[in-house]
Amino acid sequence: WCLITSRSLCSAIYDPNEKTFEKLLIANRGEIACRVIKTCKKMGIKTVAVHSDVDSSAVHVKMADEAVCVGPAPTSKSYLNMDAIMEVIKKTRAQAVHPGYGFLSENKEFARRLFELLSNSSLLLGYPVMIKASAGGGGKGMRIAWDDEETREGFRFSSQEAASSFGDDRLLIEKFIDNPRHIEIQVLGDKHGNALWLNERECSIQRRNQKVVEEAPSTFLDPETRRAMGEQAVALAKAVKYSSAGTVEFLVDSKKNFYFLEMNTRLQVEHPVTECITGLDLVQEMIRVAKGYPLRHKQADIPINGWAVECRVYAEDPYKSFGLPSIGKLSQYREPLDVPNVRVDSGIQQGSDISIYYDPMISKLVTYGSNRAEALQRMEEALDNYIIRGVTHNIALLREVIIHPRFVQGDISTKFLPEVYPDGFKGHKLTDLEKRELLATAASLYVSCFVSQQVEVDGTKLNVTSEWNLASPLLPVTVDGTPRTMQCLSRDAAGNISIQFLGTVYKLRILTQLAAELSKYMPEKVEEDTTSILRSPMPGAVVAVSVKPGDMVSEGQEICVIEAMKMQNSLIAAKTGKVKIVHCKAGETVGEGDLLVELE
Repeated sequence: WCLITSRSLCSAIYDPNEKTFEKLLIANRGEIACRVIKTCKKMGIKTVAVHSDVDSSAVHVKMADEAVCVGPAPTSKSYLNMDAIMEVIKKTRAQAVHPGYGFLSENKEFARRLFELLSNSSLLLGYPVMIKASAGGGGKGMRIAWDDEETREGFRFSSQEAASSFGDDRLLIEKFIDNPRHIEIQVLGDKHGNALWLNERECSIQRRNQKVVEEAPSTFLDPETRRAMGEQAVALAKAVKYSSAGTVEFLVDSKKNFYFLEMNTRLQVEHPVTECITGLDLVQEMIRVAKGYPLRHKQADIPINGWAVECRVYAEDPYKSFGLPSIGKLSQYREPLDVPNVRVDSGIQQGSDISIYYDPMISKLVTYGSNRAEALQRMEEALDNYIIRGVTHNIALLREVIIHPRFVQGDISTKFLPEVYPDGFKGHKLTDLEKRELLATAASLYVSCFVSQQVEVDGTKLNVTSEWNLASPLLPVTVDGTPRTMQCLSRDAAGNISIQFLGTVYKLRILTQLAAELSKYMPEKVEEDTTSILRSPMPGAVVAVSVKPGDMVSEGQEICVIEAMKMQNSLIAAKTGKVKIVHCKAGETVGEGDLLVELE
């Protein structure tokens, strides 16, 4: 709070945390316009000034954040030009108008038109907004819109995804809070008026508004904030007489202010981390409550014992938009249950098919420890020992997230992935030592050495100790005293080896000295010109094709829409040009890499 005293003897208290409008337009000039702008600046509100051409250098124009000319000097063509001012409101996305006095300040028609404009527009909330499917969750049917055009596009995709996923295309629009944490409270209620909060889950690591890594408890909440959120969640559950397990979701800002997001009246995907730290079986409690039994616990009985982390293992390619779907048959599959304190919730087995029709989740991998560091260390070990063959998976991304310094320090938000990987996920970046460890292991594997030996890499000698069984995909190895678990994905007689190391797959080629000398005479493969063609980045179904041969398209223009796992993806032109051939049509199924459209 701050007390501001002006020379006009006007004292006012301004609360910097009090939110009103983000942008306000002043439909006036002169001293009243300056007066309104001064107050807006103190309140942290951006201002838009309108002016006639002769007022282009006026004081109020210079003071405002934005200024737009609405006509020539005569007031009937400028400050009373209602149509021009309405267009400026739309163009600048102003959320409110201060008319001052005189001019249009008491004009009923102006007031009516303003009410009509703002009543029929998301400017009521102010951009950005979140468009959401009212009947479901899981990131499906959700889009963020920063302007009217994105709102129209988001409405189209969200309603189609909602209908496909939930059989209900109804949507709701709410204010989007930029860069928050996503923290939720697990609640449990019975039919006798009792309700408990079972602590929180930190769910901020997301892609496409769908959670990827969750943990309990959160590193961010203090006991007072945890209690306040829990008590409000229980109050909501009691107000609607809720009887079962449910989750109240909040967005939390950097100052620990929390905002209600929604209540999920079901069991959440990430419920295992709550079970780990409380010792409760939520499915058992749901069944007991449904039968009519009262809750067996009091709020004081609910503990926080240790720390739990959950990684959602998906059949996805994390190098494409942090995870586009992958399909196929699980040719090999083994869960890392030999690692202590590991839980795997899955519904698949070796030989199972991952199809385009359902969610691409393979499993929920959960690790538990007496503290967060222990839980994360076990997660690293579990991910290294998780064997998945036949589909592309996101283990590389999961492992990078949990070892990233920002994540380890608890410095996260829902923007973690795009902030840490602004150019997209590229896999683990090897240190010089890790690179030498990988090369030494690959060389030992190439010569099928199963005992200790010394390998020289770039002038550095490393001791490699291994007890390999080439029938097993796991390669336990110790390099200069450091134990590692790698996986050999493939190898051939030509020296090509694919090794999964620290979560990321590395493709290497081991050659004899003679072969290496001769390889420089081999012709290089000509790279495909990808700007003139459009290939499907994932397997899926073609929902719509927006072009035909002979059409001119602009760079960034939508060419077609592909749906996979109930998510719709708009594919756009990489350059401006004329459509030469269209290889697909609505309703067809396409595979990853299939040619869809060619440009001349």
